[in-house]
Amino acid sequence: MAAHGQQEHPQHEQAGSDGAPTRGGRPYTREVHHEPEPATSAHRGLAGLSTVLTRERAYRNGHLTRPAFVSLAILTFITFVGNFTQLQLSAALPTLVDDFGISVTLGQWMTSIFQLTMGVMVPLTAYLTRRFSTRQIVITSMVVFTVGSVLAWLSPSFPLALFGRFLEAAGTGVMWPVLQITVFSIFPLDRRGMAMGVVGMAMAVAPAIGPTLGGLQTDMNGWRSIFLTLTVIGCISVLLAVFGLHDFGESDRTAHADFFSVGLSIIGFGGLMFSFTNIQAYPLTAPVVWLPMVIGVAGIIWFVLRQIHSEKRFKAGKTGRPALLDLSVLRNAHFSVGTLIAALSFFAFSSLVVLIPLYIQNCRGYTATISGLVMLPGAIAQAIAQFFGGRALDRFGARPVAMVGTMLLFLGTAMMSMIGMHTWIWYISICQFIRQIGMGFVMMPVTTWSLNCLKPSEVSAGSAVTNTVRQIAGAIGSPVMILTMYSIAAAQLSAGRSEIASNIIGIEWALRISAIINFVMILLVVFGVKGEDAGSTREAVRRALHHEQDGKAAAASAK
Repeated sequence: MAAHGQQEHPQHEQAGSDGAPTRGGRPYTREVHHEPEPATSAHRGLAGLSTVLTRERAYRNGHLTRPAFVSLAILTFITFVGNFTQLQLSAALPTLVDDFGISVTLGQWMTSIFQLTMGVMVPLTAYLTRRFSTRQIVITSMVVFTVGSVLAWLSPSFPLALFGRFLEAAGTGVMWPVLQITVFSIFPLDRRGMAMGVVGMAMAVAPAIGPTLGGLQTDMNGWRSIFLTLTVIGCISVLLAVFGLHDFGESDRTAHADFFSVGLSIIGFGGLMFSFTNIQAYPLTAPVVWLPMVIGVAGIIWFVLRQIHSEKRFKAGKTGRPALLDLSVLRNAHFSVGTLIAALSFFAFSSLVVLIPLYIQNCRGYTATISGLVMLPGAIAQAIAQFFGGRALDRFGARPVAMVGTMLLFLGTAMMSMIGMHTWIWYISICQFIRQIGMGFVMMPVTTWSLNCLKPSEVSAGSAVTNTVRQIAGAIGSPVMILTMYSIAAAQLSAGRSEIASNIIGIEWALRISAIINFVMILLVVFGVKGEDAGSTREAVRRALHHEQDGKAAAASAK
């Protein structure tokens, strides 16, 4: 797709006579660089909220306009709600497992189904943001989320609670990509790192208060009180969206989506997760293990081939329906490296959300409140690190920032893998503190850098791809690591060790595998995060301006 020269100048845009960026053609996804429009008098009241906020109306004189600030704040809060919901149940998982009388492997579906559903919803973002307005997407999403929270709150059985979690995930699954696309549509290139850092800091607050509040609520009022709280938050989110959110970008009512591909993604990734879940209870030769695995792999291969074929037909003009997920952006080597780093981060990190509470509560006998408090300092550190990581990206580029982040991730995970039967409980908090500082310097800077390496018309497709890959990696990472833990624990148990000691050894080895994955991430940064200033947005702007000046000089000489 992108030639080598285009990768070196990914942000190139031609300039019109007024100096405004223009493009030769309109991409099939919503434009993330809006052409300036003449200022018009804004409508007031609810009718005025449907007025589309173009870049000119949203960002003036180096600052956000008031409507854009309010709308971006609402989008950030609602996206925060999704992250908060995903992690709040982690400390309550052992209690929920006991209440329903189910296995830990089955119970972890309460967290895995959230990530899997979000991974399936994200590819729909390109279609949804083209077909529907921002307000329509957000309001509908929050209504679905609220209904899911009510079902999980009042559920008499585990399947109904799981369905409620599915609806919660379906409601919040598109919010992060929508927020990401909105930030890229509003802010100029040399301010995106800072903007994504601020937004990322708000997102990182969710792990800070989610598990902690979830633990407190579980100990005080049971795990159902968590979903009561989420129901209230969902109602507040709906009201905020109805009365304060503006639209960003125009909608196209003629747009269509490839829902057959959606079905393939559900079959593919759902089959793999179902197979991993059953491995604990059945041998590999059992049909309930190998059959879902075969179906899942076949579904994923069919899904990928269908996306490639659909995109080729669309770009050749043989069809008006684009691929659900434009995988052609992966031809950009820099974007692919950034996406792989993000996926590995989620794969290694998601398992700890389940493993650490199990270690603290089941192996060490502490309460869910202590479990949440142990995780609190690290989550706060990640929020702060993401803010400074975004600023550091603008100033130093992606390579040094990502190098610091991946090394801290490796150090913290390696330290955590040394836990034992009598480890000081706050040693876990120190290790997690180091790890999450590393996450703050990896996730948002690397994601922003990788999207900056794409052409403006590809940002929406790139956002869908990178978010899909990392969500699915996180969804698969949790059951894989738990399976690893239980397999090692079972071997230790058969060798004569106690159940608690066997589980701790299993957790240690799962953490060691996470440390190896973190080391691979260091190698990817060393050998993959390259280019002039390794993605520094200041340098990218300098190159774009230089290219624009060359173009003007050539036009002047032609006259």
